Order: sequence, then C-alpha cells, then structure tokens
Amino acid sequence: MSADALHEEKHDKRRRTLTRFLKDEARDKGFDVCRVTLPDSIPHAPERLADFLDHGYHGTMDWMAETAARRSDPRVLWSDVRSVVLFGMNYGPGEDPRSILSKPDRGAISVYAQNRDYHDVIKGKLKDVATRFAARAGEDVKVFVDTAPVMEKPLAEQAGLGWQGKHTNLVSREFGSWLFLGSLFTTADLFTDEPERDHCGSCRACLDACPTDAFPAPYKIDARRCISYLTIEHKGPIDPAIRPLIGNRIYGCDDCLAACPWNKFAAAASEMKLKAREDLKAPQLSFLLTLDDIRFRSFFSGSPVKRIGRDRFVRNCLIAAGNSGDAGLIDICVALSSDISPTVRGMAVWALSRLMTTGDFSGFAARRHGDADPEVLAEWKLAGVI
Repeated sequence: MSADALHEEKHDKRRRTLTRFLKDEARDKGFDVCRVTLPDSIPHAPERLADFLDHGYHGTMDWMAETAARRSDPRVLWSDVRSVVLFGMNYGPGEDPRSILSKPDRGAISVYAQNRDYHDVIKGKLKDVATRFAARAGEDVKVFVDTAPVMEKPLAEQAGLGWQGKHTNLVSREFGSWLFLGSLFTTADLFTDEPERDHCGSCRACLDACPTDAFPAPYKIDARRCISYLTIEHKGPIDPAIRPLIGNRIYGCDDCLAACPWNKFAAAASEMKLKAREDLKAPQLSFLLTLDDIRFRSFFSGSPVKRIGRDRFVRNCLIAAGNSGDAGLIDICVALSSDISPTVRGMAVWALSRLMTTGDFSGFAARRHGDADPEVLAEWKLAGVI
C-alpha cells in the first residue's frame, strides 16, 4: 500500500471515529437525531432567501435582511468551518394542540413554549456535546440555537433529518413536524449523511389548516399573515382584518404543524424531553389579562413567552378576549383601557367594541375616547366612535 493510500486510510478512520463519537454523545445527551452535512450543501439558499426578502414576507424582521449574506452560507458566518452537524429533539405533544381552540375562555400557547425556553435547554446540551467533542478531536467548534444567522432547516434537510414541508418547517419521517433544531459548526472533517427527499407528495393539509392563509404558495410563507409572527415578533397593533382569525391563539400557532400526517410517528418515536407545564396548557384568559409586568415575569419565568414582554402579550390576550364572546371579561378589559401602555389601551378598545352591546359601548366611548395617543385614537376610529 502506498504512503498516500495509508494516509487516506488513517484519515478515514479518524473521520469515522470522530463522527461516531459525536453521534454517541448526542444520543447520550438526549438528542433524538444527529447528522452531518457540508457547509456548502445549500447553494440555492441565497436566491430563495433573496426571493423571500424581496416579497417583504419577513415583515418587520429587518435583521433577516441585515444578515442575509451570513444566513445563506455557513462559510460566510465562519470561514474555517468544514462540517456542519445538525441535532434534533422531539417535542411532539401527547394530544392534538388544536383542541384548545374550542375553548374561547382559554389562551392557546404554542406547544414549544409550554415549558422552559428550548433555546436554553438545547444550547446547554449542545455545549456539553461540543466540549467533549472538541477535547476528543482537538478541533474548534461553535454551537448555535437561533443565536446566529444559521439556516438550520435547509441544512437539516441536507443532513438527512427531514425535509422542508409545504409549511416551510422541517418534517421528519420519524418525528413529524415536531423537532427542535440546533447546530454545531466544526473545523473537523467528518463523514456526511445523505440528504432527505421531499415526501409531501400531493398533500396540502398544512396549507389548508392555516387560519389566516399565510402561504402564498406551497413552500412559501408570508410572515405578515402568520399568527406565530404576529403574536411573537410583531410589535404594535395587528391588522384588524386578521384579528378575528386569530381566535384565542395568544402566543404562536400550531395549526399547520399539527395538521401534518407525518405526526402520527412522532408520539411513539421517543419520549418527549420537555413536558408541558400544566398551568400553560390551557390558562384562563381572565387570569392572564390581569398580569402586570412583575407578575407576568414571574409567571413566565424560564418560558420563551417572557421574551415578548407583558404589553405585547396582553395585547394578544385582548384579541383573544374580543374573539371570545365572553361578557364576563368586560370589566377586566375596561380596566385595561386605562393601562399605561397605548398598545394595551388600544387593543382594550377593540375588545370592548366586540364584547359590549352597542349602547354600552357608546356610553363607554363617551367617557373614555379622549385618549390622545395615535395608536389608541386609531382604535376608536376603527370602532366608529370618531
């Protein structure tokens, strides 16, 4: 055997050993799947991202445009990266999360946000894996969980974790649409896995399930109509035409994910690592609407819900209140019409315009419509008072 062949054999043995070590560590830390791809495996990402941005589908998420170059090519983010490792953790719920939508007095919180912030959970586990791998391999590593402009879903598709479905989320044959993702970039040369192919076929269950028609076409999403974006990322008032369609969804939306037929494999695939907090499965709107900033921070301590802040969260709850038809919420909404936050005051006006009788709302307007804030004035105008 030539010197070159011996060198190549030794190199392959090292790659195989390191790749196996990494995947064993991932399994030991509770990840359900771990696979590898190359940093240049998503050559079409730049043009797809540019199309998304050119259409304005990103809404007010300006950071997506600002980081487009780094987002579409891992080598721009870190020039020394040689392998990209994708990790997945199943968070499939034990029951259909859409069942709460028939309970208008309750607030629907997305499955992923019903316990500890998954960013913290996943990143902690990734750091443990990365530390042991770096020590074993003698290579540099970086880990990311939504903390850098990494296009995890296209990379996960190329690594073979699943494919990007028509709802633009990752779909797995083993875990359906319920996978938390994280990534590890390394200077190590590892064996790569085969990409996964699209198994959606003619199915359009996820597209038909969207209550706001947020998909202009299969595999394309307009965040400006997406309830997850509107209730989490979007600041200020929400389009009045969309508010009635939001129902009681107060943080995120699971409809397109829950509709995916591949979910039937998720529940049995592995034990869900993050159990939902009982008090976040179906919280009473009457309780949530009374949260001031201190109580909000305390109640959602450790939850991703905390990141949007009390005012935006109560705005969401007021939309749910306005959609509930529950006159028992009127007094709470009246109190919120005097809130320090104009966003809250304005949405309280909208909720009351739907909960009160015409006569009662006219009387309320006569007493309260002197608010000079433009955001609140816009809601009074929408209600036909001015």
